[in-house]
Amino acid sequence: MAEANLPDWISAISQLAFLLIFLMLFLGVNQRFQIYMWSRDIKAKLLVLENMARESETKAVEYMLRHNAKDPKGILSKVKDFFLIEPVSIEPIDIIRRMDHLFTIRRTVFRSEFEKAMPEADEVARSKAETAAEIASALNWIYKIVRHLLLTGEKTKNWILIMQLQLIMPQILKIAEAYKKALNDFIKGAPIGDSAGPIVALRLAGQDNEWREIEDETVATSTVIEGRRVYIVKARGPGSSVGKPGAATERLIEELVARGEKPSLMITVDAALKLEGEETGSVAEGVGAAIGDPGPEKIRFERIAVKHGIPLKAVIIKMGLEEAIQAMSKSIYEGSLKAEERVRQLILEETREGDTVVVIGVGNTIGVGQ
Repeated sequence: MAEANLPDWISAISQLAFLLIFLMLFLGVNQRFQIYMWSRDIKAKLLVLENMARESETKAVEYMLRHNAKDPKGILSKVKDFFLIEPVSIEPIDIIRRMDHLFTIRRTVFRSEFEKAMPEADEVARSKAETAAEIASALNWIYKIVRHLLLTGEKTKNWILIMQLQLIMPQILKIAEAYKKALNDFIKGAPIGDSAGPIVALRLAGQDNEWREIEDETVATSTVIEGRRVYIVKARGPGSSVGKPGAATERLIEELVARGEKPSLMITVDAALKLEGEETGSVAEGVGAAIGDPGPEKIRFERIAVKHGIPLKAVIIKMGLEEAIQAMSKSIYEGSLKAEERVRQLILEETREGDTVVVIGVGNTIGVGQ
């Protein structure tokens, strides 16, 4: 009798199990479980981000202490949350001038704070401290944004937000890890990938040339390449600075034109982000201003070129984001040598003997003096 009822029991149990599963799906139990698993994974990675942020702050403070900084924790706390509100863009008139003004104020405030905090340190040490604080600030910002999105998703039960955050966490961690490694390279004063442009400028100028400061933290010199007078602009090194290459080039060209030496060619050389699959250190040539700038410096290149009818060419050295902010690799250095050769070819192919050329090595000049 029991054996005869066994199939009925199995059928009843199967129907009950199906009903329970249906109810769980209907009530969203599976979603809540999935949200729990995603949140747990995000929290684990969020802890890694927090440790990175705290470690970067510790290293920045230690570096400042080695240079007898006054209250390094206080200065780091102040600049870490320092922000810049972008100018109104609905009314575009003079937006570049307004943006440049705000960037200049921000740069002046940072410089002033570190000069007061590190009076015994030299300019190079202070510039490294500024960059270390910027990196610590960036890591702290990444951590706070991820935490905000996680807590918002949990608070509103927004499983789509949590899912999206969990899916991009590996990419976020990759970026954060790149910043963490970059901090050590900046403190050591090693040239980074973004220093490729200044290296090209330095190699074109040679080792014995005298440089003059033409704009804030930006220097210029001149040399002769097969009968062409070549003026070269770069940020002043070997501290961590990108200078003001657009403003410097604008001033230099106005000086040249005023004395009847109008340039026949402008060439900007800079690092550029490569696409996945492209080779690190590969070199490309194009038209326009090669500079990763929000606008104020880039537009100066374009305006001065248009004003005087000067062809504006660009040579780029391709690299990934991580490679751009970390110590320069062999591939990128070799790419800078190729870029130098390409610049020389452009000068010879597109100008004649007696012409004037302006070459700008754009990028962070950490570890690259003059």
